[in-house]
Parts: sequence; C-alpha cells; structure tokens
Amino acid sequence: MKRRVVVTGLGVISPVGNNKDEFWSALIKGKNGVGPLTSFDCKDYDSRVAGEIKNFVPHPFIPKKELRRMEKFVQFAVTAAKEAFDDSGIDITKEDPFNIGVLVGSGIGSLRIIEEQYKIILEKGPSRITPFLIPMLIVNMASGHISIMLNVKGPNSCTTTACAAGSHAIGNAFRIIQNGDADVMITGGTESCITALGVGGFCALRALSTRNDAPEKASRPFDKNRDGFVIAEGSGIVILEEYEHAKKRNAKIYAELAGFGMSGDGYHMTAPDPSAESPARCMANAIKDAGMKTEDISYINAHGTSTYLNDKVETLAIKKVFNDRAKKIAVSSTKSMTGHLLGAAGGVEFVACCLAIKNDIIPPTINYETPDPDCDLDYVPNTARKEKVNVTLSNSLGFGGHNATLCAKKL
Repeated sequence: MKRRVVVTGLGVISPVGNNKDEFWSALIKGKNGVGPLTSFDCKDYDSRVAGEIKNFVPHPFIPKKELRRMEKFVQFAVTAAKEAFDDSGIDITKEDPFNIGVLVGSGIGSLRIIEEQYKIILEKGPSRITPFLIPMLIVNMASGHISIMLNVKGPNSCTTTACAAGSHAIGNAFRIIQNGDADVMITGGTESCITALGVGGFCALRALSTRNDAPEKASRPFDKNRDGFVIAEGSGIVILEEYEHAKKRNAKIYAELAGFGMSGDGYHMTAPDPSAESPARCMANAIKDAGMKTEDISYINAHGTSTYLNDKVETLAIKKVFNDRAKKIAVSSTKSMTGHLLGAAGGVEFVACCLAIKNDIIPPTINYETPDPDCDLDYVPNTARKEKVNVTLSNSLGFGGHNATLCAKKL
C-alpha cells in the first residue's frame, strides 16, 4: 500500500498578497494584482504590464550576509517556505532532519544576475565577475537555500519544466513520501524573471498581452478578446506530510494530495497539441492515481494562461476527460488575478486549491466579459462561488509539451 500524503502548511508570495491569508482574501474578492511594469524602463517593449510583487520583505530569519547572495526567486522561495513550515507546526527539534526533504521547481531561475554580470564583462572584463554568479543563477539554489536555512537533510532536488515546474515538484515530492523516502517534503515553485531579457524574450515570442492601456484587464483567460499572458513572479510552497506522521502530532490538515498525473505532448516547442490528447491523458492519470472517478471532481484550477491556443486546447482537454459533465464542473483561472508566475504557477495554484477545499469557496476567473465559442465551460466568471469543494484538479502545461496535474481532496 502506498502511504497517504496530506498538506499541513502553506506559504505564498504573490502579486495579490505576500502570505497565504492575504493571497486567499484577494482571490475570493477578485482582486487584481496586475499593473504597469515598473522593474525596468520598458517604453520600447510591446508588452508593458506585469504581475509584480509589491512590498516584499524577505523573512527576517535569513541572515543579511546570505540575503546578499540570494536572487529574488530564491528569496521568494525561502520566505514562502518559512511561512509554510511555521504554518505546519512541525517542531524541527523533534524530527530527524534526514526525514524532511526539499523539492522546489523554477522555470528559469535568475536572469537578472546574468544581465548584470554580462554588462560587467563588457565594461570591466571577466576578472570583475562576482564569484557568486553561478550559485546565484542556478535553479536548484531555491531548494538548496531552503534546506540550509531550515537545516533539513532529506531528499533534495528541483524540477525545471517551464510552466509545469511547480506542479512537477509537488508531484515528485508526493511520490517521495509515498515511497517512504521521507516523511515531510517542503515543495512548490518559485520564479522571478521580470527583467529586460525575460520580458524581451517573451515579447519576441508574441506570447504576452499588449493591453498596455488597461493593465488590470490584460489577463483574461477564456475570454474571446484575450491577447496573451501577463508575466508575473512569486512563489508557492506547501508542506507535504505522510498522513500517520501528521496525525500523530495532531497537525492541522488542509487537504489530502491523492493523485498526480504527467504526460508529454511530443508536438512543438511552445504550442500545445491542438488535439488536446496529452493534457487530457494527464488529468485522467491524476484522477486514476487518486482512486477517483470523473464524477468526483468538484473544481478544476485551470492552467488558463489567457493565450488563444492554451485556453482553447485546455477547454477541449477537459471535454475529452469529462464528456457531458464538462460543462457542470467549476473551472477557473486564478492567473486572471495573479498573472502567469511561470515555474511558480503550479505551486501558487495548488495552494489556491487547498484553500478552496478548506473553505468551500471557488475563486473566480475575473475579466471574463465576452464568451468564446471555443471556450464554453463554467469558468466561475468574475465572482467567487460558495460551494462544497471535495476534490480538485490543478493543471499546469509547460513549454516543451510538459503537462502535470495534481488531484487533492477533502480529508
């Protein structure tokens, strides 16, 4: 028998709130975290909107010396991890540190330090490069720093699967606990690449919204007039714990993580397969892994990026899995409020699913104004819905054709 896994702690840094309570309050109120891009001079860019983190203060338990060696994506992850760990109530002094692991995903890691240090090479030569260039830019440093700061020594890894990285991290951490290689995993996603190079690259792909005159309306998943996603940043970290371990210490439990599905499109670098076969298989695998049936699903937190192809294909995938019931299931995209956090999206959106289960409230898809004939499901338009939430799916679809789905249920 595989061991059961529950969620006992949540931590969030997001464009709509820098802790889980602010984040959840904003989501159910339909608050928008997207605004004009301020991180750099973007006047020459096609897209000038973003979901930036406001008023971020790194957790005070991080030493100032270490803080100088952490890029923002790491600072976000460590701060969210500390919140989640504290929320879990785990007493580290009573635990074997080798039974607590870390697995945090990120799509890109740091672009800022690359831009800064390349400029130094050009202006001052290679001898002036900081010795911390490589440790500051590599994606695995989020997991590394969390383990150092919390002094945990169990399985430690990372995932880098573009926009599916956070969900893959949580799913892989789930498997680690199921298989008995750890009792607790600190896991999720983190990202911060709102830089000249990051935004410029996505602009070159023509992937970003250019609704610069109305930033608050730019992220509009499933709406007929969507024109691209809004780049965003932040981190979502959860504490996964073996059920008996959590029960023994009388832990607060948000939800049970019951199933995980993966698939690959095998189709194109950036475009989803129009047949929707692979994301459909991914959802079906997660439902099967959880021992559930399609009629058990209460809510789907969609990948819902606000791009023409993604929203159309994900809608078709849901129809393939749920058939006639597809239009009866609540489906929403919290990216309408947060923007697209790339590798952090899966972590942040899984937190939203856990809170939906805990509170029996479904967050809305805001900016849904004009229905699209190709996107004709119940997207919980514009207003949160009070409704019993027993089982959720959280979808993540990444460049390269990486698909991941997490299935959580009320305990």
